[in-house]
Amino acid sequence: MANTNEKIGQLIYQIRQERGLTQAEFARRLGTSQSAINRIEKGRQNLSLDTLGRISDVLNKQIISLGGDAVNLRIEGGHELSGSIETRVAKNSAVCLLFASLLNKGTTRLKKMPRIEEVNRLIEVLISIGVKVRWMGGNDLEIRPPEKLQLDKMDKNAARRTRSVIMMLGPLMHLFKEFNIPYAGGCKLGKRTVQPHLYALEEFGVEVLTKSGNYHVTVKKKQPEYVIMYESGDTTTENAIMAAAYQEKEVIIKMASANYQVQDLCFFLKKLGVKIEGIGTSTLKIRGVKEARRNITYYPTEDPIESMTFVAAAVATNSELTVKRAPIEFLELELLKMEKMGLKVDISKHYKANNGHSLLADITVHKHNGELKALDEKIYGRPYPGLNIDNLPYFVPIAAVAKGRTLIHDWVYEERALYYTELRKLGVNITLADPHRAYIDGPTKWHVDDIICPPALRPAVLLLIGMLAADGVSILRNVYSINRGYEYLAERLNKLGAKIEIIHDI
Repeated sequence: MANTNEKIGQLIYQIRQERGLTQAEFARRLGTSQSAINRIEKGRQNLSLDTLGRISDVLNKQIISLGGDAVNLRIEGGHELSGSIETRVAKNSAVCLLFASLLNKGTTRLKKMPRIEEVNRLIEVLISIGVKVRWMGGNDLEIRPPEKLQLDKMDKNAARRTRSVIMMLGPLMHLFKEFNIPYAGGCKLGKRTVQPHLYALEEFGVEVLTKSGNYHVTVKKKQPEYVIMYESGDTTTENAIMAAAYQEKEVIIKMASANYQVQDLCFFLKKLGVKIEGIGTSTLKIRGVKEARRNITYYPTEDPIESMTFVAAAVATNSELTVKRAPIEFLELELLKMEKMGLKVDISKHYKANNGHSLLADITVHKHNGELKALDEKIYGRPYPGLNIDNLPYFVPIAAVAKGRTLIHDWVYEERALYYTELRKLGVNITLADPHRAYIDGPTKWHVDDIICPPALRPAVLLLIGMLAADGVSILRNVYSINRGYEYLAERLNKLGAKIEIIHDI
């Protein structure tokens, strides 16, 4: 038992360090003494399952797993939300910039980074290959790559839990002539082929073969003048941009994504000396550098998808709520669609994000009192400029409270629309036309249920929103997929008037 306690203590110590908590602050949040924390971390104290559950809650990470043990949410729905909430840094920007930091041989400091499971997995990957990563207190992250990465020591389990690992191709191609990375995992949303990544990187001399659960990569660098993106995907474009970042000859990337995380990457690389024209358009002109060795600090932009989440929660619960620091350029069309449905929304004067480029605004959603009407036209996502593909799912609970029939066309993913049908369990009248199209007939009389989270981030959050709207108590089980993309979501919703309790299965 002593050996087990020591291992658990070491794990708690490591996670506390990752979270940037002192022993004193951790003790305060746990409601115990600093000396007790010291004993726990040294393995000198027996721990009950209840204590381990409370530690998991404070650290926002499951400490042990016993026979399918999971973090669940008990949601007492039917309560209005009120007040205001600030949007936090974008998950997709944070993930991309973690990999982009490998291009900088100096020290990179990323401000206000989200402490989410996706970021935690990628930090585990980076640390395993020799990168020094530490939380600087709060949510600031410091990253210092070694002179030589140790790819043979990569934490493959952590890497396979996120599809984002595919973005290692862009930076690593500059550092190695041959290497392996694990197959990408993450959300279960259909095939999501990586072929567009490979087509783009082929232009830079990268060849990728699949071998024994890994991508085997060989690099014979080329300097293309033009790269036409086979698909205007966000991560695909980011890989191509990172491939161009160390190319001193100008390259033009056409049909590029212009989404917020792509813009964030471009602003970050400019701080490393890379010259980029056309940011925010589908054509980028990039002149890279031979090497980047700078100590830089960068503020990633806020997350429009998180802003949209809170807007959707306000609409579903018929609440008045202000969402602050929302990246307005990536929400304008969504808000216009809702206004045409009858929702009253106030938008503040625009102001700059901390990165000095992105535009933010405060959005106040007013109560609709059941007067929303379905749009005649289908609602669909598309690459920017357009309704954000990751914002599209949040129109499902919004359409559910509107009078009439709404067609949601989710053409990007083969299986995401299938997950929307889980909302039937909460009373939503939803008809699946095919794997990409769903009809929602409203208004919905929400009701409670006990549901296991789907393994996809956005569909999982839709269930949480529906449970907030349903009178009575619902249980949402195994919420790891939500914690992949949201930081302390339950706690933050509780500050707005929700009643959510974190519980643990045994």
